[in-house]
This record gives sequence, structure tokens and C-alpha cells, in this order.
Amino acid sequence: MSEQNLVVVGASLAGLRAAEAARKAGFTGSVTLVGAEEHLPYDRPPLSKAYLDPSPTPLDTTFRAREVFDDAGIDLRLGTTATQLDPADKTIHTSHGPLPYDIAVIATGSSARMLPGTAAMAGVVTLRTLDDAVTVRTALDNRARTVVVGAGFIGSEVASGARKRGLDVTVVEALPVPLVRAIGTDMGRACADLHRRNGVDLRCGVGVEKVLGNGHVEAVQLSDGSTLDADLVVVGVGADPATEWLETSGITLDRGVVCDDTMATSLPGVYAAGDIARWHNPLFDASMRLEHWTSAAEQGALAVRNALDPQAAKPYSTVPYFWSDWYDTRIQFVGVPEADEIHIVTGHLDDGQFVALYRRGDRVVGALALDHQTHIMKYRALIAKSASWEQALDYARTRPPKDAMLDANR
Repeated sequence: MSEQNLVVVGASLAGLRAAEAARKAGFTGSVTLVGAEEHLPYDRPPLSKAYLDPSPTPLDTTFRAREVFDDAGIDLRLGTTATQLDPADKTIHTSHGPLPYDIAVIATGSSARMLPGTAAMAGVVTLRTLDDAVTVRTALDNRARTVVVGAGFIGSEVASGARKRGLDVTVVEALPVPLVRAIGTDMGRACADLHRRNGVDLRCGVGVEKVLGNGHVEAVQLSDGSTLDADLVVVGVGADPATEWLETSGITLDRGVVCDDTMATSLPGVYAAGDIARWHNPLFDASMRLEHWTSAAEQGALAVRNALDPQAAKPYSTVPYFWSDWYDTRIQFVGVPEADEIHIVTGHLDDGQFVALYRRGDRVVGALALDHQTHIMKYRALIAKSASWEQALDYARTRPPKDAMLDANR
């Protein structure tokens, strides 16, 4: 391969996999991996899961030691923020100077949303970075009165971490049912029940009116007129793709960086991967932007392989997959939630241990499992094969009778 400059912007999972995949593919040019944080690249999902567990020593989430990057010839630029991409000069401008590129992979991820007017208030945090996780863990260790805003997956994992310490925690959710967009109304109710069974004060259909405090949070005023005392407020109300630095580049943006099915952007030699990438998923014939660990890892590696050999570029087609740990329950979802029917095929909704399938037309398009880890990947394989609804039901019928509750007539 010719001596070229590869610049990967974003040193989280997608960026790391892109830089490593370049070397594995035999790329001998320069590889520069740019990260805005001072920390070595680290794994984000554990930050709201095992990292918050009440253990004496927090989990080390670092992916690689510094010498691994040195040995691979990867120039790791930490504490360096990308500020502009200039496609005319093929240069990425950063807080520490310009970086010329022949090939670039954009993997700057997304930025967590904050509550208005709370940016300077101590004790009000999101949970996106390692520094955020340290703040949350320290507060929980100090038995903080905790309010979680947003009953999504990250907020719910924080609530779980608080309850493992025996702390009282209130979760505030603006929607009448949590997780409706992610898994549907009935399944969202099942997850709400999981919170309540574990002693969480879950308040749905109510918003945050104001966060009160003088320098440090003291209370949260809700839209129903009630007030919650708080030492810690964790905000989990979603994230936005980090595209601000690209707005003058001419790259096509639409709620993320728009890519084709090979992860190529509208700019020559520039690809994207991870949370920031909105690409066409051939399996569902749909535009998607996924904030999932599995897709970030896969996209980062494929994007750089396609960038190095565009003539042999392969499309990225996937069945989305994510998991979440609440209390002692593993929640897993594969596929997409938009469905004509959601049907329990294994277990019981009432006891919080079940598998539900999602039907669109005559095709199975999704599966949700609570504490049925051995089932979910089989359903993911069926969705990847565009299996019919009947084929999915046939598989469900093969599960042991004591585990199954399948009405064959539905």
C-alpha cells in the first residue's frame, strides 16, 4: 500500500477499531488517532453498569495500554479536539494544530443533552464520559440523595447502581410509559414494573420544571408541583451527534453524518463510524443511526477497510443489538421496534422474565429478552436471514414447555 496519512477523529470504540483495523489490513502509512479526552481509549457501556457497582475498587474500563499503540505505530493524540475539517486542503484542524489526511474516519460520537441552565451547577451530571462516571460513583459512595431524569437505559442503570447500595432513588420520566420508542408501550410497562419491584420511585408523565440550588444542586422542582430533595441529579435524556465541528466542511449532515451503505460520506476519502454515522442499512432498507456498542465496533473496522480499498468496499448490514443490566436482570434487544404486533413467546410478562417477538407484515423484525440470554442470538440470526413470522414462531415452539407460553393460534 502507498504511504498515506490516515487520521481517525474520535478515540472511543469505533475510532479505536478503525485505527487497529488499518494496521491489521497491512496499511503502512501514518495512523493518527485523535481523542478529545485525556484518558486512554476506554469502554463506555460499563460506566453506567459494573463501574457503579458498590465494590471497593471501580472497574478498569481502559481498552489498551499506551505501549500497545506505540508498538502498533498508532500516533495517539489525547486531549486534542477536532475543530474543523477542510476538504479542499484535506486537513483536519485541531486544538493542537492541523493534521493532513489522505483518508479520514470520523468517529466523534455524540454529546449528552443537559437540562437548561444547569451547566455550571455541581451535582447535575450526565453519564457519558469516565469523568462523569467517577463523579456519579463518588456521589453514590457518599450516599447522595439521587434523582435520575429520564427512564432510558443509562438512567435506569444509574438507578440500579443506587439501589444496590440501598439508596433511595427517584426516576423522573416525561413520557407516560418509559422506553416506548425503543421497545414499545407494553414492553415499556414491563420495564417500569421492574423499577418498582426494586424499590425505585418511578414518576412517569412528569417533567422537570427547575433545578434548585446555590452552586450545588439541592432540589428538583417537577411540573406537577412536587419538589424532590437531591444531592445528585443524573440526566439521561438522550444525546446528539457531535457534528458541530463539521458544519463548515460541506459534508452532508442530517441528524448525524450521512453515509452510504459502505460508511462513505459525501466527501472523497472520508468515512464515518459509530454514534455519529447515519447510514443506509440494506437489511431493513432504512436509514439508521445507532448508539450501540456492537455496531460501533463493526462500523469502525469496516469503514477503514473500505476506505483503504474502495473498489472492494462491502456494505454494512446489521441487525441492531443492545443490552442493559438493571438490578439482577439482563435486558437484550435485537432488531427494530417498529412493529405491527408484539407477542410474548416465552415466559411471562408479569414476572419480568420473558421473550417477546416483533412482527412487521409477515416478517420477524425484533426480539426483546429479559433474563433469557440463550435465546436472543438465535432470534438475531433469524432476523438477519429475513425469516418469516411463522419461522420465528416455529423456533419459539422448540423451547422447553416449562419455559414457553406460546398461543399457537395467534
